[in-house]
Amino acid sequence: MNKPLESYIAAINEFHRARNLAQLRELLARLRGESTELLDFDEVRKRLKTQGMIEKGLRQIPLNAIVGSVGRYHDFTRDFLPKRDHIKDRWARVRLAFTGMAGVPPIEVYQIGEAYFVKDGNHRVSVARQLGATHIQGYVTEVHSRVPLNPDIDPESLIIKEEYLDFLEKTRLDQTLPGIDLSVTIPGQYEVLMEHIQVHRYFMGIEQKRDISLEEAAADWYKNYYLPVVKRIVELGILRSYPNRTPTDLYLFMSENRAKLEKRLGWELGTEKAILALMDRAKKNLKDTFRTFQEAVDLHLLGGKFSAGPPAGEWRQRTVSVINSATLIQDILVPIDGKEGGWIAIQQALRVAQRENASVRAIHILENNARANLSKELDQTLKELVGTLPIRHDLVLVKGDIADTICERSRYIDLVVMNVRYPPGPLPLDRLTSGFRELVQRCPRPILATPQVVSPLNSGLLAFNGSPKAQEALHLAVYLAKKWSISLTVLSVEEKASKAQKYLNIARKHLIYRKVNAEYVLGCEPVAGAILSTASQYNCDFIIVGGYGYAPLVQVLRGSVVDELLRNTTIPLLICR
Repeated sequence: MNKPLESYIAAINEFHRARNLAQLRELLARLRGESTELLDFDEVRKRLKTQGMIEKGLRQIPLNAIVGSVGRYHDFTRDFLPKRDHIKDRWARVRLAFTGMAGVPPIEVYQIGEAYFVKDGNHRVSVARQLGATHIQGYVTEVHSRVPLNPDIDPESLIIKEEYLDFLEKTRLDQTLPGIDLSVTIPGQYEVLMEHIQVHRYFMGIEQKRDISLEEAAADWYKNYYLPVVKRIVELGILRSYPNRTPTDLYLFMSENRAKLEKRLGWELGTEKAILALMDRAKKNLKDTFRTFQEAVDLHLLGGKFSAGPPAGEWRQRTVSVINSATLIQDILVPIDGKEGGWIAIQQALRVAQRENASVRAIHILENNARANLSKELDQTLKELVGTLPIRHDLVLVKGDIADTICERSRYIDLVVMNVRYPPGPLPLDRLTSGFRELVQRCPRPILATPQVVSPLNSGLLAFNGSPKAQEALHLAVYLAKKWSISLTVLSVEEKASKAQKYLNIARKHLIYRKVNAEYVLGCEPVAGAILSTASQYNCDFIIVGGYGYAPLVQVLRGSVVDELLRNTTIPLLICR
């Protein structure tokens, strides 16, 4: 057999191997619901309403950036494997030309953005890819489009690009604000963005008392609503938790999640809280998943009695990362039941809300066959208590377990204020059956527990023992001292005076560094008694402490200082975690 014929047969065999690989790729893609089709240049050009062409001359073209063809898109897969048997002769001759003396001429392509479409040279591209080449020479004609393409484009993405183009034609955002990128990865999202802009346009018109053009509204929406949210999403690194999604995707995810939460909660959710909710969804690592699983098991099998709740400091660290630390408390949750204690808690919450410019979210939880017709009565009393105070407030009635409902909803607020009607008792069985103990253990936010009194909250006593939750109490005490200009007394009580003095020195250094003045007291055991007597001696009108320090089971068996304080305090107790 002569050598040319041998080479030709070898090339035909290579074609068949490539053809078999194409069939395998198509089968796998079909099973995955994916597409292996090359894009039709004429369809792409029509969808993107391209305008104008510029000859760019001879260039090196990345083979993996060639995504389509002019007229031959049915003959090859997306990675240019042959799909038709009738092209084998031409494919084999091109293969021989690659190793022949004459070589092959450059291909001709159209370029849109970073994507290329073969005008002439499909077989050359196919053979070059089979030979392992990464680039090929070609004459490039650049086609202008308002929506550029990238090599990852597929039929679904092309539909998205077409929708993007229609969106830009209506809003002219790419001309008003050159260089913007509102790319998404899911079809139909530009209709949602348009709804956002139309709503913004409506309220702009009311505020400015004039007709607002769609272009003006779109630009204002982008600068004042969209961009600040996206900047925070990018700064917080949330995009890393959503691979292959764009900033606009996450803006829309956040908006959709926010709407669902608002409907479920019954109150409006601020932008910062919506971003925090998005972070909660994003940060589901293995450790968080295991902790969530543990809590779910405890909740369903043991009624939540032994759930340890979130780690110390999680709320503050997450909140400070998103919200301006100068305003740590934006929303206050107050459970009420129509009795005096609940209204005392409301009045106490209003005191906090005035200082923080916060919203008060009152909630009445209906258990079993409780009356469901209390809404008007409760709402009327709430309005009377708020009076003329410029405080945002609302009332929601929901059915469910009290502890479960408060813990779930507190994820979207910053402070729980509630009356202590039934504090944990002194015996293990009392503690095990105490709903308030369970709430303190599980609640992911600080709790301001109020006895039958409304305090002006002008003088705080910080009980500090160096524990992680006491550290959180120290951080919150600093915040309140600086923000509210309250007087502060710091107390440490331990079996050994040297140890108590060490904790007192830690607190003193931190407060001096933060430029907060305070009184420092070294107390003697018992701890709860020392805290209450010191509060009385220094005329403190509320106490700041860390939450339970022991594991839930140990705490139930041994009891804690927090339990004793809840039973005996006559002033509010701020329990931090």
